[in-house]
Parts: sequence; C-alpha cells; structure tokens
Amino acid sequence: MSAWVNAAIRKLEADANRSADTHLHLFPLPAEWGIDLYLKDESVHPTGSLKHRLARSLLLYGLVNGRIDEGTTLVEASSGSTAVSEAYFARMLGLPFITVVPRSTSQEKIDLIEFYGGRCHYVDSAPAMYPEAERLASECGGHYLDQFTFAERATDWRGNNNIAESVFSQLADERHPIPSWIVVGAGTGGTSATFGRYVRYRRHETKVAVVDPEGSAFYGGWRDRNPAHTTGTPSRIEGIGRPRVEPSFVPTVIDEMIAVPDAASIAAIRLLKERTLHWAGGSTGTNLVGAFELIARMRAAGEEGSVVTLICDGGARYLDTYYSDEWVAARGWDLAPHRARLDRFLDTGEW
Repeated sequence: MSAWVNAAIRKLEADANRSADTHLHLFPLPAEWGIDLYLKDESVHPTGSLKHRLARSLLLYGLVNGRIDEGTTLVEASSGSTAVSEAYFARMLGLPFITVVPRSTSQEKIDLIEFYGGRCHYVDSAPAMYPEAERLASECGGHYLDQFTFAERATDWRGNNNIAESVFSQLADERHPIPSWIVVGAGTGGTSATFGRYVRYRRHETKVAVVDPEGSAFYGGWRDRNPAHTTGTPSRIEGIGRPRVEPSFVPTVIDEMIAVPDAASIAAIRLLKERTLHWAGGSTGTNLVGAFELIARMRAAGEEGSVVTLICDGGARYLDTYYSDEWVAARGWDLAPHRARLDRFLDTGEW
C-alpha cells in the first residue's frame, strides 16, 4: 500500500475522530404511553446529513481495495446528499470528483457539491445516471464509487462505530435500552442493511421497518419478492426512494415496509419543527410517519418500549421546496388531512 493511501486513510479516520457522535433526541410523547421515540440526528455531521457516514465508508472501501490512489478521479451517480459528502472527502484527499445528476436536481444541492469542489455532470433522467457514471469513470480511468451497489458492503455492520452500534450505545442507560423498532428509509438500502444485520448479529429482538415514498420501487419489490421491480418514476422525497430496487437493498434483513404518502412526509416535518424546533428534510418526515404508525400499533397491543428513527438531514436545504407553501401547492399536495391525522395520533395514540 502506497504512502499516499496510508495518509488518505489516516485523514478519513481523523475526520471521524474529531466529529463527535451525533445526538439522540427524545421526541415528546405522553408519559402515560410508556413508549419512547428517539431521533438520531444525522444532520449534525460536517456535511449535514446521514450520507456523511456512507461517503467516508465508500472512500475507505475504495482505498483498501486498491481502487483509489493519488490522482484518481472519483465518480458517482447521485443528485443529493451522498454527492455533497463525497465532494467534501474528495477535497480533503485532493482528488477530483464528478457526480452525475438529473437536470431536476435542486440548486441548493448543486451549490453544496460545487462548494466542496465537486463537478456536476447532467443527464435528463434518474435512470440515466448509472450508465453515464460508469462511462465517465471508464473514460477518465477513475473510480466509480457506486453507492447503490457498494453501500451495504462498504459499512462494517458488526461495529466500528457504525450507526447501529452508536444508537445502541446511546440507549444503554434508557428505560427501554433495546428498541422494539428501528425505522429508516431506503435510498441505497445501506442503512437498513446495517441495522438489520447488526440487530441479528447482536441477537436483539429489535425489528427493522423501512418506509418508502411514492414512486419508489423498494416497497413493491419487497412486497412481491421481486428484485427486478421498477417504477420508472423518481421519488419526490429527496434522499430516499428509487425507480429500481438497488443492489445494496437487502430485503431479507427487514421485518416490515410501510408506504408513506409524500404529502404526509411534508406534513410530518412541519409538525416536527413546531413541536421540537428541529427541522429536517422530507425523508425525516417519511421516517416519522412510519414511527408514529408503529407506535400506534404498540399502543393498541398494550405494549411499552422504544422506537428509534433518524433525522436524515437539516431543513435549511429545503426552504424553497418542502417549507414553501407555494412550492407544495404547485405539486398538488394537500397537507391538511395528513397533519390532522398526525395531531390526532399525538393526542390519542390512535392511527
């Protein structure tokens, strides 16, 4: 292994060491329910999202497998937070970074990628990202990071401060230290694979639920046991949902999937901001809706315990979209009935 690769691995590990672990917030539920809901706040990473962990793991995976060395151009297919985080780490290592993005990508995300020195290469649709990224990497002799294939294998699911180990360590002194449910979305499938494998490896009774937005293939693929299931439509909830079932999605470690309407996701993040002052992106809203539904089931069954989900990224990236009434109305979303349902749940415990 070259001296440059040694130094690169040290820099990535140093970044992890100087970034304090992310917070685990307690969401306010009625005390008499006997159920605690925790929000793992991944928005406080240096690049502002859950994908900071994934990006570091993908670069380490490329380095230790001999696919990244001094001067290697890094290429990705990503229109969102993964590309932001990868650009951050590429700049740290002095490597060129190109991400293939659909033309519909928000300007806020483009600005962040370019802030960290990344370059955006545009295609007309999300499915076109994959072959174009492969072509670019081959053409320039670079390394295609390929989050959608390598996410589930680049993360050490047994430990090494992965997100699952972090959550369980932080819960150790709580009244329900082993959660009944972990609730996450799927973009690559890497996070659900990490949690699903970890709880089995540690022999916990915890179940893993994956929430899925409209237009995504994961729910249909899981329901029909069809890894080739596609929808042909992009998700409107950034960071989760895909038009195809990605290779990193591991359905056998998941206990349940919940389809969540997009308008409900947006209603949920607005409720979160009002009730906790934490504001987040749409994928966090999808998580919350799924967590609330599972808590209502626990209540109906007379169960107590804890549920954990994620704040995936911060709301500042979505001021002009999810938090804009005009933008929401232009998409035909009526948030009112979903907000009424969420408020009713928090008042009564019924879904």
